[in-house]
Amino acid sequence: MAGYRKLGRPSDQRRALLRNLTTALLEHGKIETTVTRAKEVKRLADKMVTLGKRGDLHARRQAIAYITQEAVVKQLFDEIAPKYTERNGGYTRIYRVGPRRGDGAEMAIIELV
Repeated sequence: MAGYRKLGRPSDQRRALLRNLTTALLEHGKIETTVTRAKEVKRLADKMVTLGKRGDLHARRQAIAYITQEAVVKQLFDEIAPKYTERNGGYTRIYRVGPRRGDGAEMAIIELV
């Protein structure tokens, strides 16, 4: 059993999808996607917030290597991470919102707490 969900994509496409979803979540604070994608993004977004809480140069460079927009990295380190200094993990929340109209896929809203 793999330690992650494959999401029906080759590894390069899966990595790009998750990078883009994580970037969008940190940029907008809330996104709507499928439940399985949301669960994978939760893992990665929590890691990015933890890097932001560390706040050193190495953590910033690790975040820049993953997040696709430098402005979002700046926002993560300057605005988002300081809000969670007292919190130990659990920076995101997933709400299920029912099936998608076209194909019936279970949809969810993932947001920063």
